[in-house]
Amino acid sequence: MELDVLLFASWAEALGAQQVRLSLPSEPRVADVLAAAEARAGGRPLPRPLVAVNHRYAKPDTPVRAGDEVALIPPVAGG
Repeated sequence: MELDVLLFASWAEALGAQQVRLSLPSEPRVADVLAAAEARAGGRPLPRPLVAVNHRYAKPDTPVRAGDEVALIPPVAGG
């Protein structure tokens, strides 16, 4: 399955885009999305992001379906 994933902050910088299309196995889960995105980053160390599926934070075992909006949101700091 192919899925477009939105990227923010350090993830967007590392992958050079605000959105990427990832190839995922059949019946993918959030953990598969993270693994595919990390592979695309070429081994660069990146902060572990929160993942949102359809505007809701998701756990690694959450299923992902074609057409879902998936976003990788790295931790942010501020003051």
